[in-house]
Amino acid sequence: MDTHLVAKSAGALADKYRLGIVLALSQQPQLAFAEVQELTGLSQPCVSHHLKVLADSGLVTTQKCGRCVNVTLNRGALQELATFLGELG
Repeated sequence: MDTHLVAKSAGALADKYRLGIVLALSQQPQLAFAEVQELTGLSQPCVSHHLKVLADSGLVTTQKCGRCVNVTLNRGALQELATFLGELG
């Protein structure tokens, strides 16, 4: 994993709402946008912003299904980040 991707991933996880979204996704295969909004208690524009940051970092993927947006964790990217961090110690 290159350092640019590590920096983007670490920055994305530095926010408590985004970290909460990733933790929730680690327990479930996917969340609907409305579920993320309920989980965080944030407005629709705020949730959209946080999901964009997570998607841009590569940690989650979003897929539109009709009027619903589903969010899934990119476990491969998370594993790469974990491997990188593990190599530091």
